[in-house]
Amino acid sequence: MKSKRAKPPAKRKPNGAQGAPLTELHGIGKTFDSGVIALRDISFSIRRGEFLSLLGASGCGKTSLLRIVAGLLAPDTGDIAWQEGNRPRETGFVFQEPALMPWASIGANIRLPLQLLGIDGRTAELRTRDALSQVGLEKFADSRPHELSGGMRMRASLARALIVKPKLLLMDEPFAALDEISRFKLNDELLALWQKLGCTIVFVTHSVFEAAYLSTRTLVMSSRPGTIVEEVRFLPATERFDPQYRTSASFAARARKLSQALERAQ
Repeated sequence: MKSKRAKPPAKRKPNGAQGAPLTELHGIGKTFDSGVIALRDISFSIRRGEFLSLLGASGCGKTSLLRIVAGLLAPDTGDIAWQEGNRPRETGFVFQEPALMPWASIGANIRLPLQLLGIDGRTAELRTRDALSQVGLEKFADSRPHELSGGMRMRASLARALIVKPKLLLMDEPFAALDEISRFKLNDELLALWQKLGCTIVFVTHSVFEAAYLSTRTLVMSSRPGTIVEEVRFLPATERFDPQYRTSASFAARARKLSQALERAQ
Protein backbone atom coordinates (compact mmCIF):
# COMPACT_ATOMS: atom_id res chain seq x y z
CA MET A 1 0.00 0.00 0.00
CA LYS A 2 1.41 3.38 -0.95
CA SER A 3 2.05 5.75 1.93
CA LYS A 4 0.43 8.62 0.11
CA ARG A 5 -0.80 11.35 2.42
CA ALA A 6 -4.50 11.29 3.01
CA LYS A 7 -6.65 14.25 2.06
CA PRO A 8 -9.54 15.19 4.31
CA PRO A 9 -12.77 14.13 2.58
CA ALA A 10 -14.88 16.93 1.19
CA LYS A 11 -18.09 18.04 2.90
CA ARG A 12 -17.33 16.03 6.00
CA LYS A 13 -17.30 17.33 9.54
CA PRO A 14 -13.83 16.64 10.98
CA ASN A 15 -13.57 13.78 13.44
CA GLY A 16 -13.03 15.00 16.97
CA ALA A 17 -13.92 14.61 20.61
CA GLN A 18 -17.19 16.53 20.44
CA GLY A 19 -19.45 13.61 19.47
CA ALA A 20 -22.02 12.05 21.77
CA PRO A 21 -20.67 9.44 24.21
CA LEU A 22 -20.45 5.93 22.81
CA THR A 23 -19.76 4.56 26.27
CA GLU A 24 -18.83 5.71 29.76
CA LEU A 25 -16.59 3.90 32.24
CA HIS A 26 -17.17 4.45 35.94
CA GLY A 27 -14.75 3.50 38.73
CA ILE A 28 -13.03 0.68 36.86
CA GLY A 29 -10.58 -1.35 38.91
CA LYS A 30 -8.71 -4.59 38.27
CA THR A 31 -6.59 -6.76 40.57
CA PHE A 32 -5.08 -9.98 39.22
CA ASP A 33 -4.86 -13.28 41.09
CA SER A 34 -1.19 -12.59 41.75
CA GLY A 35 -2.20 -9.62 43.87
CA VAL A 36 -1.00 -7.06 41.32
CA ILE A 37 -3.33 -4.06 41.24
CA ALA A 38 -3.41 -3.17 37.55
CA LEU A 39 -6.10 -0.47 37.49
CA ARG A 40 -7.72 1.70 40.14
CA ASP A 41 -10.79 3.97 39.98
CA ILE A 42 -10.75 4.76 36.27
CA SER A 43 -13.58 6.83 34.84
CA PHE A 44 -13.84 8.37 31.36
CA SER A 45 -16.05 8.46 28.29
CA ILE A 46 -15.39 7.36 24.72
CA ARG A 47 -17.02 9.69 22.21
CA ARG A 48 -18.29 8.84 18.76
CA GLY A 49 -15.85 9.58 15.94
CA GLU A 50 -12.89 10.51 18.11
CA PHE A 51 -9.35 9.14 17.97
CA LEU A 52 -8.62 8.49 21.64
CA SER A 53 -5.16 7.39 22.77
CA LEU A 54 -4.27 5.78 26.10
CA LEU A 55 -0.71 6.91 26.82
CA GLY A 56 1.49 5.59 29.61
CA ALA A 57 4.65 3.73 30.51
CA SER A 58 4.90 -0.02 29.96
CA GLY A 59 3.09 -1.95 32.68
CA CYS A 60 0.68 0.82 33.66
CA GLY A 61 -2.43 -1.18 32.72
CA LYS A 62 -3.21 0.23 29.28
CA THR A 63 -3.71 -3.19 27.70
CA SER A 64 -5.84 -4.41 30.62
CA LEU A 65 -8.04 -1.33 30.27
CA LEU A 66 -8.44 -1.84 26.53
CA ARG A 67 -9.37 -5.49 27.06
CA ILE A 68 -12.01 -4.46 29.58
CA VAL A 69 -13.50 -2.08 27.00
CA ALA A 70 -13.42 -4.95 24.48
CA GLY A 71 -15.16 -7.34 26.88
CA LEU A 72 -12.14 -9.68 26.91
CA LEU A 73 -11.44 -9.00 30.58
CA ALA A 74 -13.89 -8.37 33.43
CA PRO A 75 -13.26 -5.51 35.88
CA ASP A 76 -13.34 -6.22 39.62
CA THR A 77 -14.96 -2.88 40.40
CA GLY A 78 -16.90 -0.33 38.41
CA ASP A 79 -19.03 -0.66 35.31
CA ILE A 80 -19.26 0.27 31.64
CA ALA A 81 -22.43 1.94 30.37
CA TRP A 82 -22.91 1.60 26.62
CA GLN A 83 -25.12 4.26 25.05
CA GLU A 84 -27.08 1.67 23.04
CA GLY A 85 -27.22 -0.84 25.89
CA ASN A 86 -24.43 -3.07 24.63
CA ARG A 87 -21.01 -2.85 23.03
CA PRO A 88 -21.39 -2.37 19.25
CA ARG A 89 -21.51 -5.69 17.45
CA GLU A 90 -19.25 -4.06 14.90
CA THR A 91 -16.19 -3.80 17.17
CA GLY A 92 -12.72 -4.56 15.80
CA PHE A 93 -9.62 -5.38 17.86
CA VAL A 94 -6.02 -5.18 16.65
CA PHE A 95 -3.55 -6.85 19.02
CA GLN A 96 0.13 -6.07 19.62
CA GLU A 97 1.05 -9.08 17.49
CA PRO A 98 -0.81 -9.89 14.25
CA ALA A 99 -1.90 -13.30 15.68
CA LEU A 100 -2.60 -14.75 12.25
CA MET A 101 -3.25 -18.45 11.72
CA PRO A 102 0.03 -19.63 10.11
CA TRP A 103 -1.59 -22.51 8.19
CA ALA A 104 -4.26 -20.32 6.56
CA SER A 105 -4.04 -17.86 3.69
CA ILE A 106 -4.21 -14.13 4.35
CA GLY A 107 -7.68 -14.07 2.81
CA ALA A 108 -8.88 -16.85 5.13
CA ASN A 109 -7.39 -15.08 8.14
CA ILE A 110 -9.17 -11.86 7.29
CA ARG A 111 -12.47 -13.62 6.58
CA LEU A 112 -12.55 -15.41 9.96
CA PRO A 113 -14.62 -12.79 11.89
CA LEU A 114 -17.38 -13.01 9.27
CA GLN A 115 -17.46 -16.78 9.57
CA LEU A 116 -17.84 -16.44 13.33
CA LEU A 117 -20.71 -14.00 12.75
CA GLY A 118 -22.41 -16.42 10.34
CA ILE A 119 -22.13 -14.13 7.29
CA ASP A 120 -22.90 -15.96 4.05
CA GLY A 121 -20.02 -16.99 1.82
CA ARG A 122 -20.67 -14.64 -1.10
CA THR A 123 -20.95 -11.57 1.14
CA ALA A 124 -17.89 -12.66 3.10
CA GLU A 125 -15.86 -12.99 -0.10
CA LEU A 126 -16.81 -9.51 -1.31
CA ARG A 127 -16.04 -7.95 2.06
CA THR A 128 -12.71 -9.79 2.23
CA ARG A 129 -11.70 -8.31 -1.11
CA ASP A 130 -12.72 -4.84 0.06
CA ALA A 131 -10.79 -5.18 3.34
CA LEU A 132 -7.69 -6.38 1.49
CA SER A 133 -7.96 -3.43 -0.88
CA GLN A 134 -8.26 -0.93 2.00
CA VAL A 135 -4.87 -2.00 3.38
CA GLY A 136 -3.15 -2.58 0.04
CA LEU A 137 -2.95 -6.38 0.23
CA GLU A 138 -5.28 -7.29 -2.62
CA LYS A 139 -2.47 -9.19 -4.38
CA PHE A 140 -1.67 -11.28 -1.29
CA ALA A 141 -4.98 -13.01 -0.54
CA ASP A 142 -3.49 -16.45 -1.23
CA SER A 143 -0.20 -15.86 0.58
CA ARG A 144 0.63 -17.36 3.97
CA PRO A 145 1.60 -15.11 6.91
CA HIS A 146 5.25 -16.24 6.87
CA GLU A 147 5.57 -14.95 3.31
CA LEU A 148 4.79 -11.36 4.36
CA SER A 149 6.89 -8.73 6.11
CA GLY A 150 6.07 -7.59 9.63
CA GLY A 151 4.34 -4.45 8.37
CA MET A 152 2.27 -6.45 5.87
CA ARG A 153 1.21 -8.92 8.57
CA MET A 154 0.08 -5.98 10.69
CA ARG A 155 -1.90 -4.65 7.72
CA ALA A 156 -3.56 -8.06 7.47
CA SER A 157 -4.44 -7.87 11.16
CA LEU A 158 -5.93 -4.42 10.59
CA ALA A 159 -7.92 -5.71 7.61
CA ARG A 160 -9.33 -8.50 9.79
CA ALA A 161 -10.58 -5.84 12.22
CA LEU A 162 -11.94 -3.63 9.42
CA ILE A 163 -13.91 -6.45 7.79
CA VAL A 164 -16.66 -6.14 10.41
CA LYS A 165 -17.06 -2.47 9.35
CA PRO A 166 -16.33 -1.36 12.90
CA LYS A 167 -18.10 1.42 14.69
CA LEU A 168 -15.43 0.99 17.37
CA LEU A 169 -11.83 0.00 16.60
CA LEU A 170 -9.60 -0.96 19.55
CA MET A 171 -5.84 -1.07 18.91
CA ASP A 172 -3.23 -2.32 21.37
CA GLU A 173 0.20 -0.88 20.45
CA PRO A 174 -0.13 -2.39 16.97
CA PHE A 175 2.96 -0.74 15.49
CA ALA A 176 5.34 -0.93 18.47
CA ALA A 177 7.50 -3.73 17.04
CA LEU A 178 7.93 -2.15 13.61
CA ASP A 179 10.82 -0.06 12.34
CA GLU A 180 10.32 3.70 12.29
CA ILE A 181 9.71 3.95 8.54
CA SER A 182 7.03 1.24 8.58
CA ARG A 183 5.47 2.79 11.66
CA PHE A 184 5.24 6.22 10.04
CA LYS A 185 3.62 4.73 6.93
CA LEU A 186 1.06 2.78 8.93
CA ASN A 187 0.28 5.81 11.09
CA ASP A 188 -0.47 7.75 7.91
CA GLU A 189 -2.59 4.94 6.50
CA LEU A 190 -4.49 4.55 9.77
CA LEU A 191 -5.37 8.25 9.77
CA ALA A 192 -6.62 7.95 6.19
CA LEU A 193 -8.81 4.96 7.13
CA TRP A 194 -10.16 6.78 10.20
CA GLN A 195 -11.10 9.75 8.05
CA LYS A 196 -12.71 7.49 5.46
CA LEU A 197 -14.67 5.26 7.84
CA GLY A 198 -15.64 7.83 10.46
CA CYS A 199 -15.33 5.21 13.20
CA THR A 200 -14.23 5.64 16.81
CA ILE A 201 -10.68 4.50 17.58
CA VAL A 202 -9.16 3.76 20.99
CA PHE A 203 -5.41 3.37 20.57
CA VAL A 204 -2.92 2.16 23.21
CA THR A 205 0.63 3.49 22.94
CA HIS A 206 3.65 4.36 25.04
CA SER A 207 4.95 6.71 22.34
CA VAL A 208 4.44 10.42 22.96
CA PHE A 209 5.08 11.11 19.27
CA GLU A 210 2.54 8.54 18.07
CA ALA A 211 -0.14 9.87 20.42
CA ALA A 212 0.62 13.45 19.38
CA TYR A 213 0.39 12.55 15.70
CA LEU A 214 -2.77 10.46 15.76
CA SER A 215 -5.00 11.60 18.59
CA THR A 216 -7.78 14.09 18.99
CA ARG A 217 -7.73 13.27 22.71
CA THR A 218 -5.18 11.53 24.91
CA LEU A 219 -5.65 10.08 28.39
CA VAL A 220 -2.35 9.97 30.27
CA MET A 221 -2.03 7.10 32.75
CA SER A 222 0.09 6.82 35.87
CA SER A 223 2.39 3.92 36.71
CA ARG A 224 0.79 0.86 38.31
CA PRO A 225 -1.81 0.88 39.63
CA GLY A 226 -2.95 2.64 36.49
CA THR A 227 -5.17 5.66 36.87
CA ILE A 228 -6.10 8.50 34.51
CA VAL A 229 -4.14 11.49 35.74
CA GLU A 230 -4.52 13.92 32.86
CA GLU A 231 -6.54 14.48 29.71
CA VAL A 232 -5.04 16.33 26.77
CA ARG A 233 -7.30 17.42 23.91
CA PHE A 234 -6.21 18.50 20.47
CA LEU A 235 -8.32 19.87 17.66
CA PRO A 236 -7.94 17.69 14.55
CA ALA A 237 -4.80 18.98 12.84
CA THR A 238 -5.33 19.40 9.13
CA GLU A 239 -1.55 19.94 8.91
CA ARG A 240 -1.13 16.22 9.51
CA PHE A 241 -1.92 15.77 5.83
CA ASP A 242 1.18 17.79 4.95
CA PRO A 243 4.31 15.63 4.39
CA GLN A 244 6.31 18.08 6.54
CA TYR A 245 4.02 17.96 9.55
CA ARG A 246 6.26 15.69 11.63
CA THR A 247 9.02 18.32 11.54
CA SER A 248 6.69 21.29 12.18
CA ALA A 249 6.54 23.53 15.26
CA SER A 250 2.87 22.56 15.69
CA PHE A 251 3.71 18.87 16.01
CA ALA A 252 6.64 19.60 18.32
CA ALA A 253 4.31 21.58 20.59
CA ARG A 254 1.83 18.70 20.74
CA ALA A 255 4.55 16.20 21.57
CA ARG A 256 6.04 18.49 24.23
CA LYS A 257 2.66 18.93 25.90
CA LEU A 258 2.13 15.17 26.09
CA SER A 259 5.70 14.55 27.23
CA GLN A 260 5.26 17.00 30.10
CA ALA A 261 1.94 15.37 31.06
CA LEU A 262 3.55 11.93 31.01
CA GLU A 263 6.41 13.15 33.21
CA ARG A 264 3.90 14.51 35.74
CA ALA A 265 2.06 11.19 35.74
CA GLN A 266 5.03 9.12 36.95
